Amino acid sequence: MADWDYATDFLVIGSGAGSVGALRANALGKSALVVEKTDRFGGSTAMSGGVVWVPNNPLMQREGVADSRESALDYLDSLVGDAGPASSAARRETYVDQGAEMVYFLESEGVEFLRCPEMSDYYAGVRGYRNGSMAGRSIEPKIFDRKKLGEWSPRVRPGFSPVLNILTGEGAKMQVPNTGIGKRTAVRVAARTALGKVRGQKLVNNGEALACRILYALLRRKVPVWLSSPVVELIIDGDRVIGAVVDREGVRIRVRAMDGVHIAAGGFARNLRMREQYASHVGPMSDVWTSSNPGETGEVIEMAMQAGADTAMLDEAWWMPTWMDAGKPAMAMTAGAKPHAITVDSLGERFYNEAISYQEAGQRIYARHRETGAAIPSYMIIDSQHRNKYVFGTCPPGRGHQKWVDAGDWKQADTPEGLAQQCGIDANGLRGTVERFNGFARAGVDEDFARGEGGWSQFYGDPDATPNPCLGTLEKEPFYAIPIVPGDIGTSGGLMTNEHGRVLRSDGSAIEGLFASGNCTASVFGRFYPGAGATVGASAVFAYAAANYIAERAR
Repeated sequence: MADWDYATDFLVIGSGAGSVGALRANALGKSALVVEKTDRFGGSTAMSGGVVWVPNNPLMQREGVADSRESALDYLDSLVGDAGPASSAARRETYVDQGAEMVYFLESEGVEFLRCPEMSDYYAGVRGYRNGSMAGRSIEPKIFDRKKLGEWSPRVRPGFSPVLNILTGEGAKMQVPNTGIGKRTAVRVAARTALGKVRGQKLVNNGEALACRILYALLRRKVPVWLSSPVVELIIDGDRVIGAVVDREGVRIRVRAMDGVHIAAGGFARNLRMREQYASHVGPMSDVWTSSNPGETGEVIEMAMQAGADTAMLDEAWWMPTWMDAGKPAMAMTAGAKPHAITVDSLGERFYNEAISYQEAGQRIYARHRETGAAIPSYMIIDSQHRNKYVFGTCPPGRGHQKWVDAGDWKQADTPEGLAQQCGIDANGLRGTVERFNGFARAGVDEDFARGEGGWSQFYGDPDATPNPCLGTLEKEPFYAIPIVPGDIGTSGGLMTNEHGRVLRSDGSAIEGLFASGNCTASVFGRFYPGAGATVGASAVFAYAAANYIAERAR
């Protein structure tokens, strides 16, 4: 074997939540190195809400919120069912057990969290599913002063809330600004943001805060982090991965990884070739609809496949109903869950609960399109009650949306039939759907899709809307139609791994020296999304488990 340019015990590819593995390895006495292909630290984690789904976590325990290992595993059993080896009993148990341990560890490293109150599991209180937590198993990072990072401050990928310091639960309340709780929340957020500026701080929140806190912990431990350093080759000796070739700012560096290489480089949401190769049977694929980070191009997944790695669920993603704002994807998750809104296909028919998990919403859109050819695009229909009450995207109630109408991103008409004509929707179908939905809204019960059932359905509803916070009539002109496509926040299928994060071959044997976690792997949750922060959680937990494994094996 040729000479090495650099040696470390544990090489982590990708700088999102998977970099927790490097932090843990270093704490256990191992040297570690994080390499990131882009010029910013944080990956998709930095662009996310920064929420981490961890059952029976320390914050729940301190606040007296009831949960248990058994309840969490039963919830996953009822939700995921038999999804194959990617979601084996051992992997689920590792997630629950080591997830809680990981939070204790991160807190000891200065990564501070808050519990996300009222953010229930996505299927809590929904018929057919057991032991979902109505109180929620999600936590998020405390707001962080980015100036603490010094020269590294501008090197972290920006989050989605660059102006206001909004916690995740506060964001839901600020979307209903005319309510009492909305007004109180807005005052609190504004005061916090203003105080930070007065103090000369650069306060960040959500995923940006989580990325900053992890990076701050890595820097304190003097763990090297290389940006602009894509991996171009895995180095294999016999049947073992022993290192990688890293293009560090244009210089090829051969990195020896004595204990292992951990892939946490994300999925392939921005690789149209791979998406069409592995998922075209699902329906139309696009690398334009995705809100994932720019580095999710999948080449490291293919390197692992060439090394013998097995894969699963390459046709799956963390789907997100999306509308296009001047050609850029914008999430439509929250607006469609509120009263005075429905989503229909071009037949004018509703076909799913608009307030369900966004991953399931995307699955329903694709399934409907395969059935009828009429669901991509779908159309969110809102009336002026919705526009006058709620925030939509960056626009406050009643203002700002005309730019989208003028650009053709939205259609506007005085009647639903007028919208139907502009959008190519069946007018009779839409008329009948609106009339039927209005009846449900007045009664407070969605007889077709049970919108408003369960904690998550109500989380983004309107607390002042009665008798159902998710239902309200569509009857006040003008009406608006917003085309909806099945966007995503990243792919969720990929390399098969075991409970230690070791990458597996098709015969179930592990490839020595190769580990993986996060969106480059087949999800431990199968084709379901159990609660807010499951994606970030899976990346961090199995990176943590991999670090534990290499340290234990060394002992």
